[in-house]
Amino acid sequence: MCGIVGEYYFKNKSCDHNHNIELLVDKVKSRGPDYSGFSVLENICLGHSRLSIIDLSSASNQPFEDYESKLSMVYNGCIYNYIDLRNKLIKKGHFFRTSGDTEVVLKSYQEWGEECVKFFEGDFAIAIWDNNRKRLFLFRDRFGVKPLYFTNSRYFFRFGSTLQSIIVKNDIDLAFDEKSLHFHFSLHAVVPAPDTLFKNIKKVPPGCYLTIDENKKISIIKYWKLESPEQKNIITNENEATETIEYLLKESIEKRLSASDIDVGVLLSGGLDSSMIVALAKEKFPKLKTYSIGFEDDKEEKGNEFIYSDQVVKKYKTDHKKFIIDNTLVLSKLPKAFEAMSEPMLAQDAVAFYMLSELVRKDVKVILSGQGADEGFAGYFWYNKINLEKNNHVNFLKHYVDRNEVELNEFLNIKFSSNFTNLMVKNKFRDINAETLLGSVLNFDITTLVVDDPVKRVDNMTMAWGLEARVPFLDHKLIEASIKIDPNIHLKRNGKNILKIISDKLLPKDVITRKKGYFPMPALKFIRGEYYDFVYDILNSSKCYNRNLYNKDHINKLLEKPNDHKTAIDGNKLWHAAATELWFQVNLD
Repeated sequence: MCGIVGEYYFKNKSCDHNHNIELLVDKVKSRGPDYSGFSVLENICLGHSRLSIIDLSSASNQPFEDYESKLSMVYNGCIYNYIDLRNKLIKKGHFFRTSGDTEVVLKSYQEWGEECVKFFEGDFAIAIWDNNRKRLFLFRDRFGVKPLYFTNSRYFFRFGSTLQSIIVKNDIDLAFDEKSLHFHFSLHAVVPAPDTLFKNIKKVPPGCYLTIDENKKISIIKYWKLESPEQKNIITNENEATETIEYLLKESIEKRLSASDIDVGVLLSGGLDSSMIVALAKEKFPKLKTYSIGFEDDKEEKGNEFIYSDQVVKKYKTDHKKFIIDNTLVLSKLPKAFEAMSEPMLAQDAVAFYMLSELVRKDVKVILSGQGADEGFAGYFWYNKINLEKNNHVNFLKHYVDRNEVELNEFLNIKFSSNFTNLMVKNKFRDINAETLLGSVLNFDITTLVVDDPVKRVDNMTMAWGLEARVPFLDHKLIEASIKIDPNIHLKRNGKNILKIISDKLLPKDVITRKKGYFPMPALKFIRGEYYDFVYDILNSSKCYNRNLYNKDHINKLLEKPNDHKTAIDGNKLWHAAATELWFQVNLD
């Protein structure tokens, strides 16, 4: 729901730089094409591009200011419980001039200060300038569904919804961060917050808020943590677990559909997760709109999953549209899709989401999507492998990381000073301190990995077209309940057992028992023909050569057998290299 940017100047007054804020706003306009604006105060500039979803009037345009309390804000996302909070604030004497959630955020801060974030149920990135305290506050939701980047220099602090808005002025040193490169090529493009690939650009961590004052002092405060249950509090009763999850999931879906003054659709892949969203929503929202995408079949793989999504549409009689895309069109979309990524993304379905979003945006502005279900309810195939072994982070890494240390040193022209991925995961597991290895893995996945892989992927690719994706499986109340369930219950029926039990009474058997699929995209899954030529040209370009990141001999080995070199979770190593370099070329060069 929008893009936000801002700059806090430590010495010069911001009025000397007001034309510069427009450069930042331009880089987030695709996220909010309905209205753009900015404000210039003494030492702070705030910018906003709006996607109008709640309170469609101009009264809720941003930057939003309360002159009496000397507060200004820009905000991206949605507070799903904003009506309840509004009623509480009215009882406390607050007066509202709008009907949306934006003013609720500002009044909540006015009433409770930075503690207000603990009352919010939603997905958000918020910036509030408190002129009385001469302090800037940045808030990010519990799972990092909404992105928030920043850089801190000698003269200014800058933030934005996209990395591109941070670097647009060409005044940031873009030196690579050694540790982050290790993460990127080990964890299939996951660089956990607060880091990015660049030393001088950071992310506000999920579940945290950041403050910075006129003394340039930055503080990052964690306001929420997913706590691992003690043994005595682990739910071992399957019926109790199922009843709790069904109630919370239905509530999560309904509040995400209700918090809108316009139609909300559902991305229906035909998988269990999106099909459950439709099934649980249809009773209360009988005119539900659904959308499916497919590609032409390839000689080695079917390009769509309509056989499953069609069954759900028939059962629940949704207002459905499906799109079939010619595989030859994918290549022409790649550069623009990568230009829309705030960081390089290696999952091939990112481009599919980009192409689907372009089509869906012609019909609706808001959709629900199923990201987070696999991480929250143990849906991936490698969880069963991990669970059979000792409670040790090494047993997780050997089933998950893309490259070991030997291969990383062969692949990159970098001699890493440490095994950063191993150390980071070890420390995370120690902090999580779950009773079982799978308990630690699920907690780590949902709080750290999901943010910078499927969640970021869907946010970036949908918001490139001004389409907001809401993810009901990442409701914090739902996940807090799921993490208390004995992991062995989750693992039954090849994973996602609780969701399958709920679905038994809701969905066709074929949808429930089908083998887990991934967004079918034959053109990029099997690199050949013009797609091989495209990859070859990228990796043999002068730009790639001058960057000197990759070892040429290793790249040649990958090019010789483009579809044979796979990661532990079945990623294509050649595509990893090409996709990363493509992102550098379209965003940095």
